[in-house]
Amino acid sequence: MNKTFFARWRASFFTGLAVTLPGLLTLAVVKWLFGTVSSFTDALLFFLKYLVNPKAIYENGQSGPMFWYWSLVALALAVVLISGAGVLTRYYIGKRLILWIDTVMMTVPLLNKFYGAIKQVNEAFGGKKSSFKTVVLVEFPRAGMYSIGFLTSENHAEVRQKILQPVVAVFIPTTPNPTSGFMVLVPEDRVTKLDMSVADGIKYIVSLGAISPEFLPVKK
Repeated sequence: MNKTFFARWRASFFTGLAVTLPGLLTLAVVKWLFGTVSSFTDALLFFLKYLVNPKAIYENGQSGPMFWYWSLVALALAVVLISGAGVLTRYYIGKRLILWIDTVMMTVPLLNKFYGAIKQVNEAFGGKKSSFKTVVLVEFPRAGMYSIGFLTSENHAEVRQKILQPVVAVFIPTTPNPTSGFMVLVPEDRVTKLDMSVADGIKYIVSLGAISPEFLPVKK
């Protein structure tokens, strides 16, 4: 009887764990993300201590981490400022300001390396025309093994002249972190273009292949 009760309890526990685990992990990720972002956005309320008693702002009553509701206010303020920056880029003065910031950041030694790399990654994953164009399938890292990649460019005149065949540039990201990977030049006839979108391709890679986009085969 005890074994039966233990077996039922174990089955119920693992069933409940399977049901609640996605929600618990989601809440944990949201909490971690909120804490990470608020560690930066809380600085936007630097003036608050001059208007409100610090005991009502900080958890220790003096400085350091804020109460969660003030962090939420700081996060909302950050969203408003970012949205305002996006609106500003539509006008001439905003474009000139961004160009000036880029120039300043790229002239600072060491800092320009990080800024340039982050900017390139942001442009690559931002969906611009000059970044990822098509999801492709290539044989990598060896013949007989296939990897998902993103077609980035097709114009490589010098390489084509040297090897006497057209090639395309393909970025093959690592999984589950797609911000790093390999850039390979593949003969054009060895590349298979897929129907999935770039967003679905990134989801497929980040999820370790668990989230596969829907595919409707074409009837011949």
